[in-house]
Parts: sequence; structure tokens; C-alpha cells
Amino acid sequence: MIRSTLAVLLGLLAALATMLLLEYVGMSLFPLPPGINLDNEEDLARLVASASTGKMLWVLMGWTVAAFVGGWVAAKISRRHRTGAALWVGALIVAGVVLNAALLPHPAWMTIAGVLLPLPVAWFAARLAAPRPQFPPA
Repeated sequence: MIRSTLAVLLGLLAALATMLLLEYVGMSLFPLPPGINLDNEEDLARLVASASTGKMLWVLMGWTVAAFVGGWVAAKISRRHRTGAALWVGALIVAGVVLNAALLPHPAWMTIAGVLLPLPVAWFAARLAAPRPQFPPA
């Protein structure tokens, strides 16, 4: 149980690092308009409302890739509960998406996709991380 908990925590850390890396790359692809203060909630709300479809898809991709990376790491570390650990990471990302959508106005399609994608992607990552059965040579 301790190993599975550690797996979820390390998977979540990997997912957060992935999101931060993709956000950093996204800032160079989609620079902030002049005069935006990221510490101001009103500026953040205006930024999200005026974001291009490409920027929104980039953020959605960040959530999805983070679910994959975090789920894969959690599944690799956990031994007894690989799929469960990966799904916990996916569920925590879904919780983050819901919180983010509650704090900042996102288009409905983005929120729906952000809620629906992380769990199946994390499950798929767990399937890929599972050890393959070794068959004896014929």
C-alpha cells in the first residue's frame, strides 16, 4: 500500500512537471498580450476568454499528456495496483481541470474534453507500463 501511495505521488509529480514544461513551451508559442498580470484574477479571466483555439488545444493537450506521463510513472512504480495508481493520477488531473474551470471561464468543449480524456489516457498508460509476459522459447 505504501508503494502504491508513493507511486501516485511520484506520478502526480511527473504529471505536474509535464504540465509546467508544456506551459513553458506554450508561452513561447502563444506569447502573452502586453499588459497581462498573471497574479491578477481579472487579467487571467480576460486571457482565457481571448485565447485562441490553438492555445486552448495546447492546454488540453498538456492535461492529456500529463495524465499519460503521470499514469505511466505511477504504474511503473506500483507493483500490486498498477492500473489503480495510474487512474488515481488521472482522477487528480480531472479534479485539477474542474477546479481550473471553476476559477476561470473556459469554453464548455474544453472543460468537457479535460474531464473526459485524462482517465482513459492514464488507463492506457498503465496498460503500456505493465510488464509483458515472458513465454518460454519454443
